[in-house]
Amino acid sequence: MIHSIHSISEVEDFFIHLIEKESLNFHPDDDFKNYINLDTQLPSYSVEEAEFRNKLMEACFEICDQEESDIYQIGLKILFDKLKIGQP
Repeated sequence: MIHSIHSISEVEDFFIHLIEKESLNFHPDDDFKNYINLDTQLPSYSVEEAEFRNKLMEACFEICDQEESDIYQIGLKILFDKLKIGQP
């Protein structure tokens, strides 16, 4: 798991981690406290885990703003790559 975000490549790594390692279909605007496991109907994260991920996402927004990168486009590209959308 990533512990801090300081570059666009780390934003991408964090998003890849969420999608591939945590099997999360996420949106950058969503609070991690609101994710639930569909099988158990229990929260996906403890309060501490959710707060940690929220802080990482805040850093993602800050880096993307500084670098004038679109956080949503970064997330979509990674999700589309994972789902093989737009690929032959």
